[in-house]
Amino acid sequence: MKVVLFCGGLGTRLREHSNTIPKPLVDIGGRPILWHLMKYYAYYGHKDFIICLGFKGEMIKEFFLTYNPYLTQNFTMSNGGKELVPEKSDIHDWNITFVDTGLHTNIGQRLYAVKEYLKDEEVFLANYSDQLSDLPLDEYLNKFLEGNKAAALLGVKPTQKSYHVVSIENDDTVLDIKPVSQSDHWINGGYFILRKEIFDYIREGEELVEEPLRRLIDEQKLFAFRYAGFYACMDTFKDKIMFDRMNGCGETPWAIWKKPM
Repeated sequence: MKVVLFCGGLGTRLREHSNTIPKPLVDIGGRPILWHLMKYYAYYGHKDFIICLGFKGEMIKEFFLTYNPYLTQNFTMSNGGKELVPEKSDIHDWNITFVDTGLHTNIGQRLYAVKEYLKDEEVFLANYSDQLSDLPLDEYLNKFLEGNKAAALLGVKPTQKSYHVVSIENDDTVLDIKPVSQSDHWINGGYFILRKEIFDYIREGEELVEEPLRRLIDEQKLFAFRYAGFYACMDTFKDKIMFDRMNGCGETPWAIWKKPM
């Protein structure tokens, strides 16, 4: 099953890094967040990727063209350095298609731009490429395939502890206030599963989660998989620091490929 990765955004809320590199290349423990996400999908057997490029897309191409797995993992060198054997296989069996989808193109149009590469796919996966999770993908995918929905997204709880949800009566009296993470609200966490009919719902210039998904909602064809496990997005510099600290402490719940089988 092919995986579409949206990697063309400007990353304006991560200026400390995104002015010099595209956000998917911001590293966690010496590897880009994009690599971590692709390792996640590869763990579940989905190793055929379509990368939608835009802002500094040439840097993403260069990362893979010059990829050196030996710099960040254990390996054995023999025969005077002529033979190198990595401790674990890495990206050798990944198939990656790089597609320039425009500098200022929105997500809906980036998806439509790679339609031709998905013509033989009844169902495919898609991701914003700036978030990590330990989501049980097989469970999510099986539940989607059991139904007749055209698309699915991951529903996650808001994590911004500094924000509070306020319930207000018609006369402006406050009825309740609580951290947004403790509210009954769910937010779109991406990790999309899409049937090819999604392209029938996207029109020129439209953003994916606005008009197209609204049309699916009207027809009751959109499914949400609610997940309360680990989920975090690389959206700001504060998020970058959080990921670095987690990695430094060996707390990487998204790295399911490291867990014992």
